[in-house]
Amino acid sequence: MSFLAKANPSRLLLDDSVALTAAIEASQKLQSHTEYIIRVQRGVSSENSWQVIRRYSDFDVLNNSLMVCGVSLPLPPKKLIGNMDREFVAERQRGLQAYLDAVTQHPLLCVALPVKKFLDPNNYAVNYTEIALQQVSMFFRSDPKWEVVEPLRDVGWRIRKKYFLVKNKEQGKESYLLSWVDMGPDKFLSDKDLQSTMKLLAGLSSPYVCPLLFSSTGESSALLIRPFGEAGSLRDHLCKANPRENFLKKYANPKKSRPLELSHIKLYGRQILEGLRLLHESGLFFGHLHASNVLLDEGACRLTDVENGLLGVPSALRPAVTRFRKINTTESVDVFCFGHLLYEITYGRPPGGVPVDAYPDAPSAAVVSVLRSILSTEACKSRMPTVSQLIQTPLFSDVALQHSEKVPIRVPSRLKEALRAAKERVEKRLQEEQKMLHQHRRLTRAQSHHGSEEERKRRKILARKKCRQSTCENEDDSVSVRNNNNSGGPPPPPLPPPPTLDSSSSSSSASSCSSSAAPLPAGRAALLSSIQAFSKGKLKKAQTVDRGRPVF
Repeated sequence: MSFLAKANPSRLLLDDSVALTAAIEASQKLQSHTEYIIRVQRGVSSENSWQVIRRYSDFDVLNNSLMVCGVSLPLPPKKLIGNMDREFVAERQRGLQAYLDAVTQHPLLCVALPVKKFLDPNNYAVNYTEIALQQVSMFFRSDPKWEVVEPLRDVGWRIRKKYFLVKNKEQGKESYLLSWVDMGPDKFLSDKDLQSTMKLLAGLSSPYVCPLLFSSTGESSALLIRPFGEAGSLRDHLCKANPRENFLKKYANPKKSRPLELSHIKLYGRQILEGLRLLHESGLFFGHLHASNVLLDEGACRLTDVENGLLGVPSALRPAVTRFRKINTTESVDVFCFGHLLYEITYGRPPGGVPVDAYPDAPSAAVVSVLRSILSTEACKSRMPTVSQLIQTPLFSDVALQHSEKVPIRVPSRLKEALRAAKERVEKRLQEEQKMLHQHRRLTRAQSHHGSEEERKRRKILARKKCRQSTCENEDDSVSVRNNNNSGGPPPPPLPPPPTLDSSSSSSSASSCSSSAAPLPAGRAALLSSIQAFSKGKLKKAQTVDRGRPVF
């Protein structure tokens, strides 16, 4: 016995920032167990879809792997007796669909590796932790300066990015952070230009951008070493979390998340904006600003992972950015990400969705004003403010910076041109995604409107009107045909045209017209006078003899 039933789709954000939809069907095989067919689709194209077959025990394993997050998920309970009943299987199917909806709609659970393996096992069967460990071990096996201490498992949300603790053999026990990252789809710099840019970041001395201590790039991956912030990131500070813990445990359901005070909102926001301005003025594109990419170092905020854009790694907020066609430059993407960050440090949590038009009470009206200029519906459908404009707002303009001097990044002209070309290709790819998504949304709205109840009623009314009009036209045509048939014959022929006059006739006509004032003949004059003298009273009754009536 088998049966199929459609279900509502769930959405999943992948590491490559596309959407995955999943819908469950159920089938029973030989009365032994029930298999659930999950129909999955990546992105907006129905051609990029597949099916995954799972049992209830697979859902249970997935749920156990996600328990570390502390989020209560609606997994249907187990049932030992009667679990093959048709009604029970249908009810469990609906419950599992609700479970998938809850998992894939959570901003952090949807990017967890167990979820991606569950729904897309072919693309996520590779063990990136082992690959990263092998490459790191081989690279630093004979290095005279750096030594790998231990891996930091699951401290970050990216599957293709792994972290390790390393130490400098010449400096004793001080720890540094080594990251192995796989190249992304937006990597458009050549290997030579990428290495030159990494050297620039290694020599950076800005107080608002965390420098690189070591970098090595290959064809498909890169190794990077930077200082390890024991105080953690800005998100660690908000969630009161240990920076070495599992990211799901730290951020999925924080118990102690607290917003910042107004003084820190102003100071940290201004420092972050100064870091963004430095990158923009140097021609470097970022696109990865969020609370986990901001390190706290002795009361100052420093941007980290600024090389992500150069390595082609997709932004965490790319699914949100692709919804708004006006956010189509790397600078506007950075401003949009700053709005998310400002909301999070103001209210202690990221926004549930964008656009945001209603804001809870904030420490200052100036904060809400800046948030509206970035996250409101009007702002998302128009141009984003620039970083310089945000610095000049009342919220940040009066902030006194400890390091007010500017340290520009000296970029050679040839490398600056390569960065400009790569930036244009990144923006072009983003605009193409936005256009494709916009067309898909328009088509979806049109199909939804065409299938709505009001539209069906309107089409029925129009069809009835057309039917009545056609009926009336047919009746009018039949009446005209009957009238023509009852007239007794064909219509009389038209009158012949007047004869053509030659020169002689025209001259005679002219002469007759010229002599129309002459006296009439005697017969015509008598007829005219009798007509004028006619009187009805002079008429006499005529007597007739009717010879046609019948005689009896």
